[in-house]
Amino acid sequence: MSVTTLEVPLSSHHPAAVLFDMDGTLVDSEKLWDVALQELAKEYGGELSVDARQSIIGTAMAESMRILHDDLGQPERDPEISAAWINTRILELFRSGLPWRPGAFDLLRAVRAAGIPTALVTSSPRALVEIALDTLGRDNFDTVVAGDEVVAAKPHPEPYLTAARLLGVPIERCVAIEDSPTGVASALASGAAVLAVPAEVALPSTVGVHQMESLTGADLDLLAALLTDRAAATG
Repeated sequence: MSVTTLEVPLSSHHPAAVLFDMDGTLVDSEKLWDVALQELAKEYGGELSVDARQSIIGTAMAESMRILHDDLGQPERDPEISAAWINTRILELFRSGLPWRPGAFDLLRAVRAAGIPTALVTSSPRALVEIALDTLGRDNFDTVVAGDEVVAAKPHPEPYLTAARLLGVPIERCVAIEDSPTGVASALASGAAVLAVPAEVALPSTVGVHQMESLTGADLDLLAALLTDRAAATG
């Protein structure tokens, strides 16, 4: 993957807030979701296809279960029952520990040290987020927007707009960091500057989205440059 380099202006302003996705962005939890989803598929007598698994990444639970059921040829199944099964299993897996994605902890620590407000904006339900926060650190986020706390989930912009509203900052002065097509679409539609770090799924080159192979080396100057670049592009 080619990584473009932004020109960092000599005089730049920090973001009003940095909005972090969770799964695949801060922590390498998608592999745990793989385990739970494949176990449920096996429970139903099938196997989740690669294409369906990739489609699920970044989606809300109800949509994830619809994709799984359709992929197995069992659209009649109750998504709430399947979601309850997945939630129980993924809670067990999350309690076993969550590894940080490369560079994620260092960037989060740098943002907090600079006094920049932060939000965790995730499609995962609140019960799961509470366990993840044992790894992420509750004090590292000024607000959390979980997937079951919004009316319209990603790729709708509501999760990111909600985070900016709760922080009391303009969304156009925020940087959102994502890893999935669904999350990137949500962040971009909200009006935030977007930094994308693909994890399980390759991302297409998209106007207004800056891609990096990992968060290793990402710093405050880069985040400031993203805002400057976005402002120049929007005139």
